Amino acid sequence: MNQIDATAELSAVTTTVASAEDARRLAQAVLEQRLAACAQLEAVVSHYRWDGALQEEGEHRLVFKTLPEAVSALLGLLRTLHPYDLPELVVQPLRATKEYADWVRQEAVAQA
Repeated sequence: MNQIDATAELSAVTTTVASAEDARRLAQAVLEQRLAACAQLEAVVSHYRWDGALQEEGEHRLVFKTLPEAVSALLGLLRTLHPYDLPELVVQPLRATKEYADWVRQEAVAQA
């Protein structure tokens, strides 16, 4: 097993959408612009309060693996293309193996 390289800093950007079609559309747009190296999509059930009432809805979660310096551009694109009025946009710092981080750096291109 490879050691975790403390200098291999990446970011994960997470959002949810209502349909698999919207999830694929967002994933493709982000990957085409090389704002992330990959997108993982999975079906989830979300529980939340909206307009004062408890909700339970099937959604599709997307997790993008990217460079910290690409996060701003990635969030901008997601805000522009996202079908929700108030999208979940969560950014988390990641530590990864050197080999995986090198691949992300090769595939994702930070944009100013």
